[in-house]
Amino acid sequence: MKTSRLLKMTAWIAALILVTACASSGGLGRHTRRIKSEQYASTKAVKSDKKQKKKQKKESLADVTNDTIVEPVNLDKEEFLQQVNDNAQLVRFLTSKVKFTLETGNRQMTLTGNLKMKRDDVIRLQLMAFGFVEAGRLEFTKEYVLIVDRINKQYIKVPYEQLDFLRNSSIDFFTLQALFWNEISQPSRKLKAENSIENDVVLTVEDGKLSYSWLAENKNGRIKMANILYRDNYRGNYQLNWDYEEFKANERKFFPTKQIVTFTTPDTKVKFEIKLNNIGKDEEWETRTTLSGKYRQMPVEDILRRFMSL
Repeated sequence: MKTSRLLKMTAWIAALILVTACASSGGLGRHTRRIKSEQYASTKAVKSDKKQKKKQKKESLADVTNDTIVEPVNLDKEEFLQQVNDNAQLVRFLTSKVKFTLETGNRQMTLTGNLKMKRDDVIRLQLMAFGFVEAGRLEFTKEYVLIVDRINKQYIKVPYEQLDFLRNSSIDFFTLQALFWNEISQPSRKLKAENSIENDVVLTVEDGKLSYSWLAENKNGRIKMANILYRDNYRGNYQLNWDYEEFKANERKFFPTKQIVTFTTPDTKVKFEIKLNNIGKDEEWETRTTLSGKYRQMPVEDILRRFMSL
């Protein structure tokens, strides 16, 4: 039973990333260039009534309306974006023990694992069995996506451009890196900045049916939420929401030790929580996974079918 749960968890986490990208033929996301000096912020509707704050926090950034945003007061966009930029992690490596919790419908699973990242190179999520045996792995590099099922000795390894749902949506490594590192990847010249009624700052970019939103604290430029919304008048909206909470010191900067990812389609909602513990900057690990001949490659469709059957 434990093995079965591990396999399902591996499939769910893989599918969360994959399904996010295949939200529509138009795509969710956009081509993101490598921008080292730019950071990101997010947006979200917040009502003035204190009793509504807790409820509103759970709602999507896409619900922001004109009456929840006031005209900027003494807000210098370039100065604020520099403040956001100053929050970027100075370390090149970021590693941590992780607790994964995944919810879909009335089902929930929790497992431990590891998060290992090297800036501008790789993002790796490992799922552990019994706390010390690796059961599954997700690895994102600039060139390819790798999903490994250690239990059944099978894997998927394909370039981004060969995955229709990633290619069509133009989601690439740097898009994912910005989300995992609590940063922004849109050029500052394209961002619109406004003060919210809570005195946080809302940064937005509109691109046709796509909307990008970030919410950052006015006093320190710390990103609290990121959102990507794809509007489809025929099939409904698709949305990726990324919350950042429980910031703790990491070297001379602060990093969110709790990240909550929510992906919503007209038909389903998937919630994925990452809790980091014991953040470090370990450099003693191989940044590329190599597999023995015992592993067999499987089609991407198999992962998606497995996800849909859970």
